[in-house]
Amino acid sequence: MTHFHVSKEVYEAMQEQQAVVALESTIISHGMPYPQNVETALLVERTVREAGAIPATCAIIHGQLKAGLSEEEIELLGVMGQKIPKASRRDIPYLVSQGQHGATTVASTMIIAHLAGIKIFATGGIGGVHRGANSTMDISADLQELARTPVAVVSAGAKSILDIGLTLEYLETMGVPVVGFQTDEFPAFYTRKSGFGVDCRLETPKQIAKLLKAKWELNLQGAVLIANPVPEAHQMDAAQIEKTIEAAIVEADKEGIKGKAITPYLLAKIEKLSGGKSLETNIQLVLNNARLGAEIAKAMNNEQ
Repeated sequence: MTHFHVSKEVYEAMQEQQAVVALESTIISHGMPYPQNVETALLVERTVREAGAIPATCAIIHGQLKAGLSEEEIELLGVMGQKIPKASRRDIPYLVSQGQHGATTVASTMIIAHLAGIKIFATGGIGGVHRGANSTMDISADLQELARTPVAVVSAGAKSILDIGLTLEYLETMGVPVVGFQTDEFPAFYTRKSGFGVDCRLETPKQIAKLLKAKWELNLQGAVLIANPVPEAHQMDAAQIEKTIEAAIVEADKEGIKGKAITPYLLAKIEKLSGGKSLETNIQLVLNNARLGAEIAKAMNNEQ
């Protein structure tokens, strides 16, 4: 395919039926400052390898959709930071046609993973229905992608800057199963609890792999969202993070920040207001999801 490239390592792993885990690149360009973004991206890849799978970080580089990046390409995304466009489904044709770079969101990473035949994708937190969406209609394209693209997404729930209740209602309407890994409660990114339940609880990667196999064998298209709470030692205080988020949203409103700029703005503002605690939590939950993603990918191979 002209506009699509799979790295040699990822291609050979797929041919040999090794476990492969897709990873996004928005977290590199828009989620963290340099050089922590590059250090974290490489650490996440190393974590996937140590858990017995092959990492496939996804991005758009010079107009090519890529599954599997070199260290030089990861460095490029990190150094350029927010100068790299944040790329969701709607942005792909323009960036590809113009030969530009793009940092892939949950939605566009799912698209690239599906093109490569990768079934498991580990991220931080999904996008969803934003607070105040009844007037702004600000709903992440991640939710539509979860409804249509058959890639399992491991996340620490939805980002707590969102309206989690409405996000879960949307997923229910679109037929996306929400599986709690060793939890009955949907996590809220920085914290293990949100006050909302999951559709079902499963205890092992093998059980999750069986659910994925059953869903796709029945030709029930779309994703499964696997909710994996942040490790308890690294979660933030729920009351404090909510206060911080509310303050960040007020600042965003004052500055007129909207659309795709709102999430990176809020995450950066929350990091500043929390004295860097939120960034450390973000890193730990991504690593936790990468480990689980690798375990599920290995279990999926055993189910074939």
